[in-house]
Amino acid sequence: MAAPYVSSAAFILDIAGTGGVARALLPARVREVGSRDVPVPTRLGTVAARLYQPRGGAAQSVLVFPGVHAGGIDEPRLVTFSKRLASTGINVLSVPLPDLREFRVTARSTDIIEDATLWLTADRTFAPDGRAGLVGVSFAGGLALVAAGRPALADKVRFVVSLGGHADLPRVMTYLCTGRLPDGGTREPHAYGIVIILLGALEHLVPADQVEPLRKAVLTFLDASSFDQTNPERATELFAVARGASADLREPARTYMQWVNDRNRTAIGEKLLPLVEQLGGAPALSPDRSPATMAPVFLLHGAADNVIPSSETPLAASYLAAHGNAHATWLLTPLLTHATVNDDVSALEAWRLVAFWKQMLDAAR
Repeated sequence: MAAPYVSSAAFILDIAGTGGVARALLPARVREVGSRDVPVPTRLGTVAARLYQPRGGAAQSVLVFPGVHAGGIDEPRLVTFSKRLASTGINVLSVPLPDLREFRVTARSTDIIEDATLWLTADRTFAPDGRAGLVGVSFAGGLALVAAGRPALADKVRFVVSLGGHADLPRVMTYLCTGRLPDGGTREPHAYGIVIILLGALEHLVPADQVEPLRKAVLTFLDASSFDQTNPERATELFAVARGASADLREPARTYMQWVNDRNRTAIGEKLLPLVEQLGGAPALSPDRSPATMAPVFLLHGAADNVIPSSETPLAASYLAAHGNAHATWLLTPLLTHATVNDDVSALEAWRLVAFWKQMLDAAR
């Protein structure tokens, strides 16, 4: 009876990179995993993906869609997560979304999630029953929920997992601009999030001939931010380049880049707030504005997330329930931030996460 919980606890410790005595005491076996790169055809071109397969084969498959990060299939955290998930006895297709790799949250990504799922589920070697699970991280979590609700995937999705995902993109944008939460409370947003919104709004803010120079400078800052956790030295180098880039820009682009370098969320937010519906209001970008999937849904969110606030998860669950999905399970946990693991929590909170993860792994297998 304890074995599934032991397996889930071992999985979480391995993903977090937490070894030591605690992990050594868990008698959880993991299978050897092989991998190969595969081109996935979509309506928007071929996407470079990586397939992880446990030794001896597997009867079920999961597609993993990472969030906003330039690293692609070689990004260390994505590799660790995908390989470890496959070691539990599941085929895992890791599919970085091209627009999210360029720090853009677009409807094109939703289309690619749909097409990649159709491609995998058409191959009965990987999907004997013609279905697969979807796992989306950060903004890809919300987009995966949107894709799962589309008619073409109605009988193709076994379950959806959204890790730190959004329910309504303009509402998240409003939070990043103002720091205001839907319940009237406040939480200081991470500067990274509002700079992603800024990148998609440049055409509305500066003259046409300044858009591309400013875009390059902003991308440098975002690249630096994406390396903050995995390669601090590289991050420091790129932040220095981003600071230097503002000197080569003309006004008003120079001022915007100075705000970016200074992490002046208030100044940037005042400019972006009137644009949030125009930038993010398309139904293809928000689960709460799209047909609800009827597949089982697992929503996991860091309680103190300051990029996509954790208030999005219960709101997504409420929307799904109101539209007929009685299989949405959710958890807010202090064990997670937006992209990292916090190990300074109570045993009760750790147990809640282990129990939640067990339910998700049960669905995957």
